[in-house]
Order: sequence, then structure tokens, then C-alpha cells
Amino acid sequence: MAQKEPPQVIERELTMSRAMVEAIAHEMRENEEVFYMGEDVADYGGIFDSTQGLLDEFGYDRIMDVPISETAYLGAAVGAAQEGMRPIAELMFVDFFGVAMDQIYNQMAKNTYMSGGNVSVPLVLTAAVGGTYNDAAQHSQTLYGTFAHVPGLKVVVPSTAYDAKGLMHNAIRDDDPVMYMFHKRLMGIGWLPAPDGPKTPVPEEDYTIPFGSADVKREGDDVTIVTLGLHVHRALEAAESLADDGVSAEVVDLRSLVPLDTDTVVESVEKTGNLVVVDEDYRSFGVTGEIVASVAEESLGSLDSVERLAIPDVPIPYSRPLENEVVPDVEDIESAVERTQ
Repeated sequence: MAQKEPPQVIERELTMSRAMVEAIAHEMRENEEVFYMGEDVADYGGIFDSTQGLLDEFGYDRIMDVPISETAYLGAAVGAAQEGMRPIAELMFVDFFGVAMDQIYNQMAKNTYMSGGNVSVPLVLTAAVGGTYNDAAQHSQTLYGTFAHVPGLKVVVPSTAYDAKGLMHNAIRDDDPVMYMFHKRLMGIGWLPAPDGPKTPVPEEDYTIPFGSADVKREGDDVTIVTLGLHVHRALEAAESLADDGVSAEVVDLRSLVPLDTDTVVESVEKTGNLVVVDEDYRSFGVTGEIVASVAEESLGSLDSVERLAIPDVPIPYSRPLENEVVPDVEDIESAVERTQ
């Protein structure tokens, strides 16, 4: 059994991509039914280093490059999972899910229910998400809320190497389908520099982080900032700056959207009275609205003020200045917090 808590002494640090690969390699050694499939995941090692080094150990039978047909290989992954294997299938960019919508929405998510529980679908679908590197409207979305909206899918979003490893162990061992959404900017690859923060101490031993357990990355008393992925680090940077002005911000990293840890968010808001929700997904019908509604349902009286930051309802621009304008940055978070005080 995996440890629920890591050892107290951790001397090494890993990037998020190395932490993910370490968890995958461990699970592949422990269970021969685990395999990885996707575009450019074998010889190339994943364009975001998501499988770097795995081919050397496990070979082409278990680290499988596939044709450029998400419909075909995600359908094959669903079938393999239903037959007792534990596939990890990668969408190179989450934006590409549209060509395999039926496989994800109507098969991966629903086949356990539709079969009356006679089949399980222990499939991990990894997908690169997020912008901030000018790759235009079809390669820069996050779409957290799109998948969280569909019953049957679990949705997790790591923001650090430590979380990435623990969430990956948990995802591969889960008997239900899991969307594992990693932000390109956090992976720690040379051509796409990460902010300070994603590279963290990581235990060598395997451990799991339960889904539905948000993490308070910074404690505070004046305002609660709820976020996930890249914007955990932007929120932490904003909190540091705000502290110079006497504002104490608490930063809550959701880590998973399904299941959602409403209790931790409500507990924080009941302490601070003010809520800022930051998301790199679209604003309308999305994560920010869901978090605010959940807090209001549980503890409306604790809310003195609410601010939402998200992508406006426009395609993400290719132009660097325009992309910077629509993606919330540190200054936007600071301004939102200041409006709550």
C-alpha cells in the first residue's frame, strides 16, 4: 500500500515532468497491465517531457506511439481499460478532445454506468493545458470546467512536482476514469521556462494524494484566493506582494475539481470573509462560478465580497500582448484582492 504521508526528510527536488514520469514508471513496474499511449510519447518522450526516459525501460509494447487519430486511440484505450488493462492515454493538447468527444463523453465517462457496473474503465487521460506561450486559440485552452461538467469523470490538476507524483499514483490505481490535466508552463522543460515553485522536494517512495483534498499553499486572514494549476504560483506571488501592503492572503490549491473539496474552501472563507477565485479557463459557466456558488450554498453569511478572474469569453489570441491581456496575471490578482478589502 502507498504511504498517505511522505517521509519527513526529503533531500532531492524534481521538476513536475520528472515527478510524473517517476510515478508512471513505478506503477508500470508494479503492474504489467499499465501502459502509455499517445502521439510522440515513445521516441520523442512527449513534447512536454511527459514520458521522457520510459521507452528505454519498457519498450515499444508499453510506451506506444499512435497515429494522429485521437478518435481511434482513445477508443482503443477505453476498450483496453474495460478488458482489465490500465492504460494511460495522452492528448498532446487538451484542445484536441473535440475529435474524440464521443470516446470521452459517452464511453470513457459513462460505460460503467451504462453497463450496470459490469465493467470498469480504469483509464487515465493525460492532457497538456494552458496558454502563456503564444500558441493561439486551438492550443492554449485549459477546459477544466468542460470535463468537470460530465458525470463519470474525475478531474485532477497538479501545480507542483510533489502533487504531480502523488496525484498520478492515485490516478493510475483508481478504477474510474481520470482526467489528469497538466499545465505546460509548469513541467520544467528547457524551451518553456517554469515560474518559481513547481519544482519541489519529492519523496523517492510512492505515495498517494487523495482526490478531493485541496491544499492550503499559504495561510492568511484577510482574503481567500482559490485557484489551481499555473495560477497557484501567480496567486502566491500576488500574496507576497500584498503582504507588503498589510493584506494577508490565504491561497487554496484545489488540486482536483472532481471530487471538489468544498469544505476546505468554505473553512477558509469563513475565516477571511472575502473570496477571490482565479482560473485560466473561460469565465462563463465555469470553475469560478461553481466555486462561488458552492461557498454561497454552504455559508452565504460568511461572504463579505467576491471577485472572479478567468479568461474572457473569447478565443485565446495568438498575439502575445493580446494573450497577456486575457490571461489573468499577478497584477490582476492583486487588483482583485484589493477590491475585496
